[in-house]
Amino acid sequence: MSSNVKETVIQFGEGGFLRGFVDYFFHKLQEKGLYDGKIVVVQPIEKGMCQTLAEQNCEYNLFLRGIDNGQVVNEHTHVTSISRALNPYTQYDEYIALASNPDLRVLVSNTTEAGIEYVGTEKLTDMPPKAYPAKLCQFLYKRYQAGLKGLILLPCELIDDNGDNLKKCVLQYADLWELEDGFKNWIETENDFCSTLVDRIVTGYPRDEVEELTKQIGYEDKLIDTAEIFHLWVIGGHHEDELAFQKAGYNVVWTDDVHPYKKRKVRILNGGHTSMVLGAHLYGLTTVGECMQDETVSSFLKKCIFEEIIPTIGDTEDNRKFGAAVLERFSNPFIKHQLLSIALNSVSKFQVRVLPTILEYKEKFGKYPAGLTFSMAALISFYRTDKANDGEEIMKFMKDASVEEILKREDYWHADLTEMIPMVQEYYDLIQAKGMAEAYKEVLAK
Repeated sequence: MSSNVKETVIQFGEGGFLRGFVDYFFHKLQEKGLYDGKIVVVQPIEKGMCQTLAEQNCEYNLFLRGIDNGQVVNEHTHVTSISRALNPYTQYDEYIALASNPDLRVLVSNTTEAGIEYVGTEKLTDMPPKAYPAKLCQFLYKRYQAGLKGLILLPCELIDDNGDNLKKCVLQYADLWELEDGFKNWIETENDFCSTLVDRIVTGYPRDEVEELTKQIGYEDKLIDTAEIFHLWVIGGHHEDELAFQKAGYNVVWTDDVHPYKKRKVRILNGGHTSMVLGAHLYGLTTVGECMQDETVSSFLKKCIFEEIIPTIGDTEDNRKFGAAVLERFSNPFIKHQLLSIALNSVSKFQVRVLPTILEYKEKFGKYPAGLTFSMAALISFYRTDKANDGEEIMKFMKDASVEEILKREDYWHADLTEMIPMVQEYYDLIQAKGMAEAYKEVLAK
């Protein structure tokens, strides 16, 4: 690292998502003259890609492909926002020295959903401690001891209230290690643990197209990354003055409350997926792209999103725009999203993503929504096949139980669904008697 490089961001995680999302945004901020500072990447577990990054001078190529406002977009960026990559398991001294860097201001992480956990077996003297929050507590304690100001923390792990949960784990380690009250107070008052929601499909290293992309860039890049054009980063905090993402033209939302954005994404995007894929598989399709090209299945999806989900959560311009963007994303010709991979653990997905909308729709409009209720009958029909992929007990039960028995499993649905039984039974019988194509026609006519 040359001595004139200003390192302002520490990033726990070196995978494709952060490189196709956060690191790209910081690259663009620098390119537009809106930010002065580089990222130091830290490998959160013993095995990772920091060595490969270091061998490539921490540079890589990112290809963003998709449909934006009806136009196919293919954007290539040579990303140079990372100054160096450190493995704290072999470069502990270099890593911990970062805590005393007065330029450091931002911390980003994506250590998988399981990364934000309190293990409770680590020591303050571990080099490094095992769990990510333990590493972070140790790091922040060094910073506190150096008399430096705190950080803006932007965890990107896909769990609810990720900022609050990360802070809670850090404070648990402070208690475990019996660190002084002054440090705990500094954690609370000098650091901003922002909860965030990230949304971009990052498809990572493009094995099936790597030869073609290598020809395009003219040399071998072991870290080529690919992603869709669409992006959304909702951050529970207000730091546009330091991180001018909006000024740079990016879809970054600073807010006091991330929850409404999370609800919108889960209900429209994830709920759209879950309500469509099982019926579409029974209908004979294999990818989301095929669903969008099929007039019947795409009409069913539009009915679910625009006539049932959005009216339930709020028929606003923002929600309709998000729904339209979801349709564009599902139509992305560069992403081959297999229906059977989305179908994994569909019972729990349906309970979180679709069922709340069904029940709220009934409360709001006095009847059950036809499309989403039909998707439950499709789910039961799908679990009769050998393609279902879920917990062993769930698959065994769902394969043979009656519609009534399935809907009465409150441990599956976390709700009393007795009232829904006649309608789901009617749709289930329709699918069994006439097949999926005919059943779709009848539902679309409602």
